[in-house]
Amino acid sequence: MSTTPTHDVVLDAADAIIDAFRATDTEAYFAGFAPDASFIFHPEPARLDSRAEYEALWAGWIAGGWRVTSCASTDRLVQVFPGGAVFSHTVATSIDSADGPDSYLERESIVFTVGDDGSLLAIHEHLSAPTTDTEATS
Repeated sequence: MSTTPTHDVVLDAADAIIDAFRATDTEAYFAGFAPDASFIFHPEPARLDSRAEYEALWAGWIAGGWRVTSCASTDRLVQVFPGGAVFSHTVATSIDSADGPDSYLERESIVFTVGDDGSLLAIHEHLSAPTTDTEATS
């Protein structure tokens, strides 16, 4: 029988990822993801099929001077099920890079699975640009 994580455990796992991202803490950030996690980011041309692929992309960003300067999570929803959970939220991120500062407002979903030791690891992350009211009704 699969364990169903609690709401608070899911929030703790999500917050650990968000906090590490906010700090541009590479090691802590990627520790929240399973090696076979997949990633879909709207600015990227293709899905990333492993944590290693994302780590390589991230390393390129860092080498280019990229870093997160702030990250705020709002409109949070936790949905649990036996063996895992889905966390979704709206995320406001500000970064600095060689091109200068920039800010983004995006929607994100993170799918977690319960490990053999009872811990949660993210197995999928999907980042999308939010639609405006006009786009949603068109």
